[in-house]
Amino acid sequence: MRIAVLDNDRSQAELICQVLTSAGHICHSFQTAKDVLAQLRKDSYDMLILDWQVVDLSGSEVLRRAKEKLPDNAPVLFLTTSSGEDDIVAGLAAGADDYMIKPLRRSEMVARVQALLRRAYPAQNGAESLQFGQYIFETRPGRLLMDGIVLDVTHKEFYLALLFFRNIGRPLSRAYIHEAVWIRETAVPSRTMDTHVSRVRNKLQLKPENGFRLVPVYSYGYRLEKLGA
Repeated sequence: MRIAVLDNDRSQAELICQVLTSAGHICHSFQTAKDVLAQLRKDSYDMLILDWQVVDLSGSEVLRRAKEKLPDNAPVLFLTTSSGEDDIVAGLAAGADDYMIKPLRRSEMVARVQALLRRAYPAQNGAESLQFGQYIFETRPGRLLMDGIVLDVTHKEFYLALLFFRNIGRPLSRAYIHEAVWIRETAVPSRTMDTHVSRVRNKLQLKPENGFRLVPVYSYGYRLEKLGA
């Protein structure tokens, strides 16, 4: 999953990202509320971790603005140096899903993050078969069926298609798609991604008569739309 971390302490933010990257996530760190909010306007994240005592904006205001940009189900974990009840109540009342008190313990951080992600995205955790209308994704063998017929798709086409269906209606940036599908391949030409998207559109017959439409989002990326939804 893709996680944004806000902490005024650069070393602390980088440590959190190191721990979460080791757990298999993609993590980006920010030192100011201004920076993370600007990035949320441009890119997609699945979770936010923020320091409640950030210097340039109150924690509750950061959370309010961030939730306007994040997916509705994206969990928020806040960090505080105080074990006092007021800060904790304020964070949870503002809409955060969980909290941790500094200094952080690595294993606890991973466990809490994983628990929040499992709860927020149940379909993405451990499921061997995912169904979206006439499409069935069998994640263990990497097999894709449409109306019961197996489609001839490559490994990357399978996971690219699954990424779109898991995010129906949500614009996905090129950076998000690149990190989710190509992962460690640092240089992926734009035309390569476009070619894969075109193949997914054609092989899955993502057209209005089948109830779906895969469209480009100008200067950003792509979005899968479910028509009539």
